[in-house]
Amino acid sequence: MYNRLALIGTGLIGGSIARAARASGAVKSIVATARSPETRRRVAELGFADQVVETNIAAVEGADLVIVSIPVGACGPVAAEIGPYLAQGATVSDVGSVKKSVLDDMAPHLPPHVHFVPAHPVAGTENSGPDAGFAELFVNRWCILTPPEDADAKAVERLADFWTALGANVETMTASHHDLVLAITSHLPHLIAYTIVGTANELGEVTESEVLKFSAGGFRDFTRIAASDPTMWRDIFLTNKNAVLEMLGEFQEDLSQLTRAIRRGDGEALFDHFTRTRAIRRGILQIGQDSAAPDFGRAHGPLPTAPIPAPYSSDAD
Repeated sequence: MYNRLALIGTGLIGGSIARAARASGAVKSIVATARSPETRRRVAELGFADQVVETNIAAVEGADLVIVSIPVGACGPVAAEIGPYLAQGATVSDVGSVKKSVLDDMAPHLPPHVHFVPAHPVAGTENSGPDAGFAELFVNRWCILTPPEDADAKAVERLADFWTALGANVETMTASHHDLVLAITSHLPHLIAYTIVGTANELGEVTESEVLKFSAGGFRDFTRIAASDPTMWRDIFLTNKNAVLEMLGEFQEDLSQLTRAIRRGDGEALFDHFTRTRAIRRGILQIGQDSAAPDFGRAHGPLPTAPIPAPYSSDAD
């Protein structure tokens, strides 16, 4: 599909992309780089890239697919750095959980002879670093593409085929709509998880040992989510603040209604609300977007073999 994949950032997502691309045969070669020498050394030891280089510029030279896999707040400066060195006809993408800010920050620095197709693989675990990745991370998970209006259709389709080969289901939408959808399905739940775990930690009448010892299933799930990379989530909340604040306002209104129902002893209101939310949970199960062990702690199964479509012609080939 692509001759040379350049990965800028080799944490959970970048490392998983490399492993999945190699397992599926979606690329001929992989070159990777990371900010710290320690991470680069570890990537070389793990061997999921054919070449590990010291700089972003060295990584992108000659690559026909460049995936920036770093916190969204750093995407703009990296785009400015690599822009002059991108190959003719190359596709540039990312993996950020926020898309409008990535589009605004990266696009001005990319030359007209490349194709910019932002992406968001909706998959992950609470772990980070090059050791955390695994090839099956994207299997039956969604990857959302948010190409700009003037994006080349064949470049978008080619990247969609790449993600399909990695096991993902692919959806295309605008960057703004993506950010609104993810604000409620991902960003707000993470914010709530961070808050609840922080609240438990601050309770004077409950010791830390009791919180850990008597954690029920719900709290355990919150702690897994709240263990996610703090730099990544700091950037997500700052760059998608409008959508998050809108969803947070909706949540606070619903929480106020539940608070009043509990205070008034209104069991019927509570029952009706829980019945509606239970139906949503069943809908998630019916479409196959959850299992006994979902993304967080999901067992590593075999990567399904996907047929590799015939490659599109490219000036970079």
